[in-house]
Amino acid sequence: MNVKDKATKTQYPVKVVQFGEGNFLRAFVDYMIDIANEKSDFNGSIAIVKPIPFGSLDSFEEQDNLYTVVLRGKADGKVVNDSRIITSVSKTVESDRDYDGFMALAHIDTLRFVVSNTTEAGIVFDETDSFDGLPNTYPGKLTKFLYERYTAFGGAADKGLIILPVELIENNGGKLKECVLKLCDTWKLPAEFKTWIEEANVFCSTLVDRIVTGYPKAEAAKICDELGYEDKLLDVGEPFGLWVIESEKDIRDELPLDKIGLPVVFTDNQKPYRERKVRVLNGAHTSSVLAGYLYGLDIVRDCMNDEKMGKFIRRVVMEEIVPQVALPQDEVKTFAESVFERFENPFIDHALLSISLNSFSKWKARVLPSFKDYYKNNNALPKLITFSFAALLAFYSSTDLREDGLYAKRADGTEYVIHDDRAVLEFVAQNVEKESFVHDVCANKDFWGEDLSRYAGFESAVADWYKKITADANAAVTEVLT
Repeated sequence: MNVKDKATKTQYPVKVVQFGEGNFLRAFVDYMIDIANEKSDFNGSIAIVKPIPFGSLDSFEEQDNLYTVVLRGKADGKVVNDSRIITSVSKTVESDRDYDGFMALAHIDTLRFVVSNTTEAGIVFDETDSFDGLPNTYPGKLTKFLYERYTAFGGAADKGLIILPVELIENNGGKLKECVLKLCDTWKLPAEFKTWIEEANVFCSTLVDRIVTGYPKAEAAKICDELGYEDKLLDVGEPFGLWVIESEKDIRDELPLDKIGLPVVFTDNQKPYRERKVRVLNGAHTSSVLAGYLYGLDIVRDCMNDEKMGKFIRRVVMEEIVPQVALPQDEVKTFAESVFERFENPFIDHALLSISLNSFSKWKARVLPSFKDYYKNNNALPKLITFSFAALLAFYSSTDLREDGLYAKRADGTEYVIHDDRAVLEFVAQNVEKESFVHDVCANKDFWGEDLSRYAGFESAVADWYKKITADANAAVTEVLT
């Protein structure tokens, strides 16, 4: 039995064009639109555009654009394992193979939204992109699409679109709009069209958060057996979700997701929410996983369930990171508790080594701001964050630099490979055996944007913890918690 034999599909007019058919959009945006159709008067479907030649839409066609989303994890202290057949996608188009079909979407009267997830590298301006035929870049395709719509409806102000990029870059809507306007100039498109872009369309900047692991290859047969049908597009994610939408125009009535209990926040400033995610969620990872790995653990869940590392993570977050976030503290603490539940997800084996990639730049972006605010607000060093910096140095401590990374070993003899910017790895390999190593790293402005040794007591505290972690990480974690 196929998934299409298990669902009844209501035919709604197309309201959303979605650039990208990947796992995240299907388990996040399409999932929410499906619920909006059920619980509100949204009454709209999605037309998916595959923006790149790679891949195939065959499975969508075989399953009548139906697929199952399974959300598994912990929420409110309970294990969640829910499934839902998504019926919100009405059609799919391969832009490179069906140019006319792609352009035809711009003529749909009911169309109101454009959603995209073309990776962080997708929102780029390329002056060599061509207006003739199908442009290469996503901004090029969007500009051509909008021009087709502008022409089809004679520049009608009410035929502009609400554009919702979810690519993981800051100010994604603003940057996408900037690319579109540049292409208007590069392609010498009419000034009236450029005015229509600015006045009739709304470019929102968004922040999204949900771990989506996609098709569960190792478990697919078991899950499909439990569901009672086959699904080649099975999509697995975690229960937690957050979509922060920043817009100059109030679009809540047109996209009533928050009104039906979905985790959507409409705001005129998403920066505090981005800061909360980066500092609390990402900062919790970066401040703990290297110490956790040297301590002898391998996945995030094991760190949370370990008496010492679990205590370390909760304390560094609640005592040193959360108080520095510029949002109501009750709200930030609630978010932090949801982060802990996500880390405890019994269905996701999140490897510490996979999170360790590029840890120097991650510590600067995710942890250093909390360090600086704590130091400023308390006139003292944050003990656990300082310890995390020492753990960073201990994790990287090796001279064995090879073509594919810096090789090191933890206390049990396990060999691991450190992946980071080549300049970082070379610096460590060349300086790790010097007595001045800790100072040299702390004072390196290329790494941190400033000299960290200027913070009173930081360098000496890092040097002390570094020595203890490299000697016995388990004992060091025990000591720092006392």
